Amino acid sequence: MFDFSRASAADALAVIRRLQSDGFVAYLAGGCVRDGLLGRTPKDFDVATNATPETVRQIFGHRRTLAFGASFGVIGVQGAGKEPTEVATFRSDGTYSDGRRPDHVHFGSAEQDALRRDYTINGLFYDPVQDKVIDFVDGRADLANRVVRAIGDPYLRIAEDKLRMLRAVRFAATLSFSIDHLTTDAIRRLADQVMVTSGERIGAEVNRMLGNRGAAIAIELLADTHLLDVIWPGISLDRPHLDRAIRLAGAVQPPEFTACVAAIVAANAAQPSEMVEQLSTRWKMSCDQRNAIDQAVQCRDMILAADSTPWSVIQPLLMIQHRDTVLMAAEAWAMAEQLPRCGINFCRNRIAQLTPEELDPPPLLTGQDLIAHGYKPGPAFKPTLAAARAAQLDGEIASQSEAINLAKRMLART
Repeated sequence: MFDFSRASAADALAVIRRLQSDGFVAYLAGGCVRDGLLGRTPKDFDVATNATPETVRQIFGHRRTLAFGASFGVIGVQGAGKEPTEVATFRSDGTYSDGRRPDHVHFGSAEQDALRRDYTINGLFYDPVQDKVIDFVDGRADLANRVVRAIGDPYLRIAEDKLRMLRAVRFAATLSFSIDHLTTDAIRRLADQVMVTSGERIGAEVNRMLGNRGAAIAIELLADTHLLDVIWPGISLDRPHLDRAIRLAGAVQPPEFTACVAAIVAANAAQPSEMVEQLSTRWKMSCDQRNAIDQAVQCRDMILAADSTPWSVIQPLLMIQHRDTVLMAAEAWAMAEQLPRCGINFCRNRIAQLTPEELDPPPLLTGQDLIAHGYKPGPAFKPTLAAARAAQLDGEIASQSEAINLAKRMLART
């Protein structure tokens, strides 16, 4: 079920063997067990045990351990891999007065630890020494049936942490599962409360949804659970617009968050820049993400028409920082709307065929050149230099002398 040749897996296995040899219960826990049972490669391997945090530190030594979550029973144990293995003590949670995290925790048993988790598919344990799955929540049945189901009362699970609503959608979308009807009903009734959670946490979940191959399913599930218009201000939920958003999300290949958002914004917003601003604030995007989305939205139509547009207009677009996002968003639009790809193909061919120097040749004329010819810097410099650069890129001039003559004609008119 698991490949323990990877450093992270080998480290987790070593931790479990050591804890068990010292008389403690220790299992792999949560998402790594789910992914292993599904035949997927886990991103990380977490260990759960009945050893207390201080005991874990005593066993592995303070120099090899990090108390980065000791108040919640989590200790990092450094092994051969780059990242420490998270070792969490079995616990039950107290009240969640802020709807985000427990006010306090009580250390307990493996069953108590399973019952306090969010969804049955995440409540499984695996003993790699005995090669045995420990299932207190019928998670294996839900994995087999491809269902995301809350453990116990879905209203209680969601009340504890409102972000669990978005996690249900993410799991269903990325795994191609359904969400069981009781959990879905609870999410629909409590959808407005998701904003109790921080923008960073919401943004991280959306990023993982829309940067994944299940992005189209995620948009559809977000709409079905009434979460979409809560987390995405200004998006249209009428059927034609929603269907278009779903098509666009599925058309971004390979899946990429900023290209997906840009494609949907361009299709839904009367004022795209305003929607990007709102999303950036609500999801706490990085400046890099926001700039990528802005550039993709603004450049889409020019990229689609690139084959019939002067090269001097298109060339600067192929030199911008987020060129790849711009092209991916335009390709998604063309695919989803069954539009010609001639402009996109033109851009891709130019990028492939031209060397960096040919794609962005040194300008034939600079401000220093104009000064050297006796012109004083002023407002006319910028349009003059721009005109010379455009003429150069479009093949109308090929030497500095031609550029100077063009500049002289323009400056004579000012």
